[in-house]
Amino acid sequence: MRQHQIDIARTSLLLSNCPEDAARTILSRAVVKSYSRGQVLFDHGDAAHSVYIVLDGWVKLYRITPNGAEAVVGVFTRGHSFGEAVALRNGTYPVASEAATDCEVMQIPSSAILNMMRSHPEVCIALLSSTFAHLHALVAEIEQLKAHSGAQRVAQFLLSLCVCEAGPCTVTLPFDKILIAGRIGMKPESLSRAFSRLKAHGVTIKQNHAEIADVAHLREFTEDESSGEMFGRRASP
Repeated sequence: MRQHQIDIARTSLLLSNCPEDAARTILSRAVVKSYSRGQVLFDHGDAAHSVYIVLDGWVKLYRITPNGAEAVVGVFTRGHSFGEAVALRNGTYPVASEAATDCEVMQIPSSAILNMMRSHPEVCIALLSSTFAHLHALVAEIEQLKAHSGAQRVAQFLLSLCVCEAGPCTVTLPFDKILIAGRIGMKPESLSRAFSRLKAHGVTIKQNHAEIADVAHLREFTEDESSGEMFGRRASP
């Protein structure tokens, strides 16, 4: 394992609050794997024996609905961890995981974390913090779905990719538009309409790039409750 991979893992919620010696012991059991886009990390119903940290690229979690559609539960990128809660209770994965892009992922046996939890209370706190963060993110997503328009949800997604707080910014869309639509609870055709609406707010889509004229203005649009009332509650997903 290379030092930069260790550094990325140490920034994750899972390990950022762990004592140095505990983190080092946990990481000594970890392995790093590379996946090509579309490659499966685990399937729905597989025994949950590992926790994952994304080192590079994007990974999606999803379920197949009874009508055969794919419901995207989450999309994770560098420094994000997933699979903690289910792996630590020796359950089965309630979702499937797939590489949304070519990616590099660290896989940590849950037994390594459980052993450290018994001797280091700080590791228990780190696990609770990580689980709470995932729960908080789900609550925020539900709020977006209920209170914001499709255009606002797309704008929030674009803002999450920005590296600047104000002024112009160009971001690269990290994965295909079908997955973006699934990530924010929309149909692909609704995503296209949302992109069109965002033109009035300074957003131009060029292939896999989004050019934002003014980040601060776009953020104001996402916080405009009247926009959510106008489009969100009456628009289909």
